[in-house]
Amino acid sequence: MGSGAVAASRDDEEATTKMEAGGDTVGQNQKLDAGALFVLKSKGSWLHLGYHLTTSIVAPALLSLPFAFAALGWAAGVICLVIGASVTFYSYNLISRVLEHHAQQGRRQLRFRDMATDILGPGWGKYYIGPIQFLVCFGAVIACILLAGQSMKAIYLLSNPSGTIKLYVFVAVFGVFMMILAQLPSFHSLRHVNLISLVLCLAYSLCAVAGSIYLGNSDKAPPKDYSITGDDTDRVFGVFNAIAIIATTYGNGIIPEIQATVAAPVTGKMFKGLCLCYTVVVTTFFSVAISGYWAVGNQAEGTLLSNFMVDGAAVIPKWLLLITQLFTLLQLSAVGVVYLQPTNEVLESFFSDATRGQYAPRNVAPRLLSRSLAVALATTVAAMVPFFGDMNSLIGAFGFLPLDFAVPAIFYNVTFKPSKRGAVFWINTTIAVVFSALAVIASVAAVRQIALDAKTYKLFANV
Repeated sequence: MGSGAVAASRDDEEATTKMEAGGDTVGQNQKLDAGALFVLKSKGSWLHLGYHLTTSIVAPALLSLPFAFAALGWAAGVICLVIGASVTFYSYNLISRVLEHHAQQGRRQLRFRDMATDILGPGWGKYYIGPIQFLVCFGAVIACILLAGQSMKAIYLLSNPSGTIKLYVFVAVFGVFMMILAQLPSFHSLRHVNLISLVLCLAYSLCAVAGSIYLGNSDKAPPKDYSITGDDTDRVFGVFNAIAIIATTYGNGIIPEIQATVAAPVTGKMFKGLCLCYTVVVTTFFSVAISGYWAVGNQAEGTLLSNFMVDGAAVIPKWLLLITQLFTLLQLSAVGVVYLQPTNEVLESFFSDATRGQYAPRNVAPRLLSRSLAVALATTVAAMVPFFGDMNSLIGAFGFLPLDFAVPAIFYNVTFKPSKRGAVFWINTTIAVVFSALAVIASVAAVRQIALDAKTYKLFANV
């Protein structure tokens, strides 16, 4: 390593030490607001990065992969899953390389919008990347609360089939629990929660695979039909809707914020964390998608767990379905609080005083109130709009596809300016163009699906 790189790394480490100690700079003349100081503390190891990454990517949305396969078929489904894994692993490494480069130059970027502002200009950070990231992350919080309410209701009905408690009651109960978790002060403070989350995602994926194998070999399984249903128009839009689902499943949207939690020097740590994360990704995504689609074919429901119940009765061992729902429910709490961090960071920036201590009464009171109100809003939307799955497809198409597939390639090309005669420039350009086009088409497909399902929508529906 050259003396310049050593000096840059030393500056980076000293700046982070200032940040952890309550200083107000990261790099030369770089001011930090309360959100960066208090929420994005840089204290973690690469293992902690791996825990955060796994929780943000390997979430219960993976139980929708058999449904995506139903619109794609075997060959296209496996190919899309492989492409999704390959492109996101590559893209997340591109973002990490850009972040490491700027840290070595004396300016450590802690947020996605900071990257956009520094690399593309202030308008990109303020009017494009920032709003899209906030929409995606807060939408994920709403989805987690809704899915958790549905899991709680499923557990309730398995135990009491004649029960009459409505879905919105379970959503509200989980919302109260989320309010408590939301008070964890920083992203780094979630490291142990996210380690448990990693174990939970492996557990419910294993249970889902076991349930699929059991169902696929029982006489209660639907006929194994792997043909793609619908007319030509439905099939075409179904393909793009399935791509949006897969993009949402692989989506992250908070790579810079996650990398911000690691202690300096940052070089190489994200790659190790991604290797840990994608070991879990490949293990869970492919096993659940393939076993689930094998078991139910084109009869796959929006989530595989719905196929495990027919007319309110379990078609796999009841105990297995119960623990699968329980593991899913518990992990949703971790996923929800991870995706709440960008909201917490914004709220902290607005309402906290960076010159006071993180636990000063001046900062604790607005933190408690603002985070509770944010979760209350998400809970209200989840209870009112239990068909949020359709809207989540739109968020995935409009948000995750550009943020996680297209934007990293653009950031890398603008920052490092690779030669146009080399492969890297054209690979990145191709990824940016193809996935930007897919984002537009998949957004249209998601809007169409919302329009088709609109007649079934009902506020506070008990689904």
